[in-house]
Amino acid sequence: MRGLIAILTAITCLASATAAGATTVYPLDRATILSQSPFDMKVEFDGVVAQGDVTVTINGKPAAEVLGKDVQFIEREDGVDASAIRINGVVIGEPGTYTVVAKAGDQERTVAWEVYGTPDTAKAKNVIFLIADGLSVAHRTAARIMSKGMTQGKADGRLNMDDLDRMAFIGTSSTEAIATDSANTMSAYMTGHKTAVNALGVYADRTKDSMDDPKVETLAEALRRQTRKSVGVVTNSELQDATPAAVFAHTRRRADKAEINEQTFNVKPDVIFGGGSAYFLPQTTPGSKRKDDKDFVKMYQDAGYTLATSKAELSAAAGSNSGKVLGIFHTGNMDTTLDREFLKKGTVEKFPDQPGLVDMTQAALGQLSKNPEGFVLIVEAANVDKMSHPLDWDRAVVDTIEFDKAIGAAREFAANNPETLIVVTGDHTHGVSIIGTVNDEKPGTDMREKVGTYSDAGFPNYIDENKDGYPDRVDVSRRLFLSANNGPDHYETFRPKLDGPFVPAIQNEQKLYVANEAYKDVPGAVLVQGNIPRTGDSGVHAVDDVVLQATGPGSEGFKGYMEQSDVYRVIADALALGVKQTQ
Repeated sequence: MRGLIAILTAITCLASATAAGATTVYPLDRATILSQSPFDMKVEFDGVVAQGDVTVTINGKPAAEVLGKDVQFIEREDGVDASAIRINGVVIGEPGTYTVVAKAGDQERTVAWEVYGTPDTAKAKNVIFLIADGLSVAHRTAARIMSKGMTQGKADGRLNMDDLDRMAFIGTSSTEAIATDSANTMSAYMTGHKTAVNALGVYADRTKDSMDDPKVETLAEALRRQTRKSVGVVTNSELQDATPAAVFAHTRRRADKAEINEQTFNVKPDVIFGGGSAYFLPQTTPGSKRKDDKDFVKMYQDAGYTLATSKAELSAAAGSNSGKVLGIFHTGNMDTTLDREFLKKGTVEKFPDQPGLVDMTQAALGQLSKNPEGFVLIVEAANVDKMSHPLDWDRAVVDTIEFDKAIGAAREFAANNPETLIVVTGDHTHGVSIIGTVNDEKPGTDMREKVGTYSDAGFPNYIDENKDGYPDRVDVSRRLFLSANNGPDHYETFRPKLDGPFVPAIQNEQKLYVANEAYKDVPGAVLVQGNIPRTGDSGVHAVDDVVLQATGPGSEGFKGYMEQSDVYRVIADALALGVKQTQ
C-alpha cells in the first residue's frame, strides 16, 4: 500500500526492543547539509507499521510543513518486509540545527542535522582538487627520495606538495565500518555526506535496487545549480571508476558503470579526460561494455564537444574554442607512468599514445580557464591505488611522482591566477611503509640478508641524469624497500617487476587465493604468509588518516582533524555555494 501523508514530519531511527534490526533515518544523525542543497529524506522502520501510527517532526513541526512536500508512505518496501517513508528532493533554506523525531507506535528515534550557509561572496574563483587514490605517507616519502635524492639525512629537493601551506588530517571511515573504499570516501569529499562502502552520492539503504537510494547533491550538481562555472575531471582510470564517478553519480553500487556514464553525461562536465571508452560505445561496437545502443561519443560531439583519443589529438584539441573537450584514451584504465614512459609494458603496445596526468591537467586548465566565471577541476592519480593493491610499490611511487608534477602544473596556474584554491589529498590510505633499502651488492643469495634497516639501510642510489624528476631506472643496486602490513600469500622478490605489474596471488581450485608461483623461482624470493581472508587477492585499504594539504583563498578552513565530509563544506564556503550566483 502506498499513500501520501500530508502532515508527516522529520525523521529518526526507530528501534523496537524486540526487533533484530533498527529503524534508520536518512540523512543520518549529525549530517551536515548545505542550505538550499536538494536531498532525499527517508525513514526505514523496523518491521511493518500502520500509516496512522507514523509521525515525523522537524523542530516540533510536521515534516511536510517544514519541507514543503508531502510524504510518501510505503507499507512494504520492495524485497523488504518492513515499512518506510520518503520525501524526495527537499531543501532547507535557513541555516541552523534541525531536530528530527520519527515515531511509529512505541518506536521513537531522534536525529539532528546541521544546515549551514556560506558567505555571500566567494573567496575563490577557481578550485583545483587533486587526489591520488590511496595516497599514504609512505608514497609521498618514497616519491621524494626516488625523485629528489637524499644526502646525509636531508632531502636534496622538495616535492610540489611539500610547500602547500595548509594541512589537516582527514578521517576516512564509512558509515557502516571503520574501513572504506574509494567510492564512499570520494563521495564524502564531493557531497559533504558520509556513506557506505561502494556508494556514490546516496545514503545506502536496505532495498536491493542500487539506483533508488536516498540521493544527496554532488559538487558538480551544486555548481550547475548555483553558478556558471565550468567543471572538469581528469583521471587515468576509467571515467566511470569510483573516484571520478563521485563527482556526478548517484548509486549504491559503484559497479553500475554504464549508468554512471549516463549520469555523468547528464551533468555534462566541460572537460572530461580519462579511460573507459568501453562504456561510451554502443553494444554493437566490438569491446563495448554497454547493453544498449547509446553512443555517448556521438552524444558528446552533438553537444559541441571536441573529441580526443590520443596525446596528439589532445594537443590539437587545445585550439578548440568551445571550451568543451571529451578525451578518452583507453578502453579501460590507462597505463602507469613506469609502463607508459619507461618500460613500455602493460597495454602500451595497444595504446601507444596515451597522455600522462600532467598532459591532461595542463590541457584541462587551458580549456577551463577560458570561462571568465571560473571553474572547478578534479584531478585523480588513480594508479597510486591500483598499483598499491597488488603490492607493486615501484609503479605506485613513480605514479606519485607524476601526481606531484600535476600539482606543479596546478601551482604554476595559481601563481598567475591567485584567486585559485588548490587542495591535495588522498581518498584513503594503504598499509605500506618504507622499511629501508635492498642492497644487491651485499654478498650471498639470500635476499632477506640484503635488506638494510637502521644504519645499515644507507641511502638509495637512484639517478636522474636528465633531470626530468623521474629516476632513470628503478632497478638500481640499492633501492627503497617498501612493504605492506596486509595482503594475501605472495612471493616477495625484493625487486621491481619489470615485465609488467605484479600479480601477487591467483585463485586455486577452491576459489581461494594463493601465492602466485610465477614468482617462486625468482632467485632469493621468499614466501610471505598473508594476513587477510584467503578470498582476498590483493592488499587492502588502511584505516589511517589521510593527509590533506591546501593553499590559496579559503585554504585556512583546513586544519587539525577533519572528517572527509567537512572538506566539502570548506570548498562550498570558498565558492559561496549557499548563494545563488546566476539569475
